[in-house]
Amino acid sequence: MKKLVISLMLASSFGFSAQAAAQQSPVKVSSDLEAQVIEWRRHIHANPELSNREFETAKMVAEHLRSLGMEVETGVAHTGVVGMLKGGKPGPTIALRADMDALPVTEQTDVPFKSTVKSEYRGNEVGVMHACGHDTHVAMLMGAAEKLAEMKDELAGNVMFIFQPAEEGAPEGEEGGAELMLEEGLFADNKPEKVFGIHVWAGFPTGHVGYRKGPLMASSDQFEIKVKGKQTHGSTPWGGVDPIVTSAQIINNAQTIISRQTNITKAPAVLSFGIVEGGVRNNIIPDEVTLIGTIRNFDMDIRSDIHDKLKLTAEKTAEANGAEAHVHVDLGYPVTSNDADLVEQMLPVTKAVAGADKVQEVPLVTGAEDFSYYALEVPGMFVFLGVTPPERDMANEPSNHSPHFYADEDALKTGTELYVNWALESL
Repeated sequence: MKKLVISLMLASSFGFSAQAAAQQSPVKVSSDLEAQVIEWRRHIHANPELSNREFETAKMVAEHLRSLGMEVETGVAHTGVVGMLKGGKPGPTIALRADMDALPVTEQTDVPFKSTVKSEYRGNEVGVMHACGHDTHVAMLMGAAEKLAEMKDELAGNVMFIFQPAEEGAPEGEEGGAELMLEEGLFADNKPEKVFGIHVWAGFPTGHVGYRKGPLMASSDQFEIKVKGKQTHGSTPWGGVDPIVTSAQIINNAQTIISRQTNITKAPAVLSFGIVEGGVRNNIIPDEVTLIGTIRNFDMDIRSDIHDKLKLTAEKTAEANGAEAHVHVDLGYPVTSNDADLVEQMLPVTKAVAGADKVQEVPLVTGAEDFSYYALEVPGMFVFLGVTPPERDMANEPSNHSPHFYADEDALKTGTELYVNWALESL
């Protein structure tokens, strides 16, 4: 005991807090709470709900937060739930976030709590599955809420628990997700100083944590190009304007936007066409062709520049062929960028929770996440948590969004403890 007191005094004399000196002994969750987190996860997994339809999940979350004595707001961005835990001492507010929605995927795993739920998606009956692991996110954050509520008298500040709907995108014709929560005033009255999020990840060993300072996940934008020509018979192409040939040239020319016009040493970018639609018969050159694709990028200025160049390339290529091109870019999620100072600050406690040998910097990911909206408002930290048993082949493990996606529940304790200890370190 005497040694510990001396150590803490020395730490204080060098400008470190007693808490920082004790980082190597992070707060743990009990085996009972771990079992409860797993139970919650299994219930949510067996009862998945699509974006903006997370009614029962939200009800379950709200009831739990109220049972912990929190101020709870429901119906945020349709089905979102926000709980506020007020600490026993004055201090700042920090936020912890989990997403709640499932995907229109028919589950093909053999777990005993597999989903057999059916729902409607774009007018079709579909299976519904937590194929991206949002069930684990909700369960881990519910567990963190319970643990932190037990310790509220020790907290010098407040913890905002954000249970967000529609991370996978709102249904057609609706708004939702992080952007709508913020538009409805999530950070207006009690803006947090920091926000934290976790995403479970396939092909990454169970309990391992992947982090990155600065850009981590790409922006994601959809574009649509309507190429308008003039219909004519296929035997007399000179009698009209061919939007198919024009579209082919636009597709080829657009590739040079990335390969020849974008400084990829600053930030990687991807421009891909996924849909080409036009024509009804082999010997009729149609009036119009539709091109649809995606743009992924890791720099917000370059993102805007790519949009401008796509519009210019399409319009001028069409003009050279006597056709017209009308370009619309639907802005998706921004770049998910981690605050470098916050990551550095939290690295010691992250390593203390997960184990130093299990925390590593990861490459850029061209997938997108709407956690990005929170991190544009306040310093944010978003990490990946591995959920693939280490004995499996990481390279061939079914990815997130696969009907075979599997999340090893041994990782849930680590995720819960990360939320808890990030909050404690911050407050």
